[in-house]
Amino acid sequence: MQRREFVAAGAVGPAVSAAARLPIRRAVYIGMLPKGGYEERFWLAREVGFEAIECATVYDESEAAGIRKASEAAGLPIHSVMNSDHWKYPLSSPDPEVIARSLHGMETSLRNARAWGADTVLLVPAVVNPQVRYEEAWKRSQEHIRKLLPLAAKLKVAIGIENVWNKFLLSPLEMARYVDEFQSPWVRAYFDVGNVALFGYPQDWIRTLGGRIVKLHLKDFQFKTDQQTRKRSAEFTDLREGELDWKEIHRALGEIQFRGVATVELRGGDEPYLREVVRRVDLILQGA
Repeated sequence: MQRREFVAAGAVGPAVSAAARLPIRRAVYIGMLPKGGYEERFWLAREVGFEAIECATVYDESEAAGIRKASEAAGLPIHSVMNSDHWKYPLSSPDPEVIARSLHGMETSLRNARAWGADTVLLVPAVVNPQVRYEEAWKRSQEHIRKLLPLAAKLKVAIGIENVWNKFLLSPLEMARYVDEFQSPWVRAYFDVGNVALFGYPQDWIRTLGGRIVKLHLKDFQFKTDQQTRKRSAEFTDLREGELDWKEIHRALGEIQFRGVATVELRGGDEPYLREVVRRVDLILQGA
């Protein structure tokens, strides 16, 4: 099956004018919602204006069933699963026990996604550190992700490779190559617009990754430079208050004809805060 034969849940469509509101659905990561029962949290997310939700991996079957029930009761779909074990048990590890735990976590995530009606599982593919060289991280993670492809294809759930601060996939060209080398429609890019801001420009990544992008994460950063070391660091901030060029990001998403879901991954908050987040997402999607 060729990549062009696979279209993930409305990810690509006709060209959109740069001045138009992007046809992207607003979603929220469940960890941003106030603590409480799942049904209460799903209803709140819907009431403040979100159109979908991203959940984390759940191992307990009764809890997973409760999440599905809450989603159905609120009429708020789960579009994606954030795999929970990829940092603690990275697929780049040389330890077979760590790999086994990591694969089990991804298999559980894929099955969660299928049970909840989601079409994507977010995966941080590897972590480069003093013990794991870049080349090793690349080869090992690809080797183990390939073991997951039969299950992903069977369940019809895409594996979305996310760009994070893991010292891996540090350019859009590398990320495109990494995804393409699988030669599978079930491996895509889960692009976080904020995570590249320290070493690149989101609009550049969007234009390079193009149709590889299956889902988006939205966050914003403010940057600081240490006057002694000259090192640059980033701090989370509210959407549209950081240094990302949201108008150019809007333009780039229109150019690649992205259709799909953008999930906010920010600090949590109460109902007024969440309503304000939705308002800011709308301004981003409108190109304001």
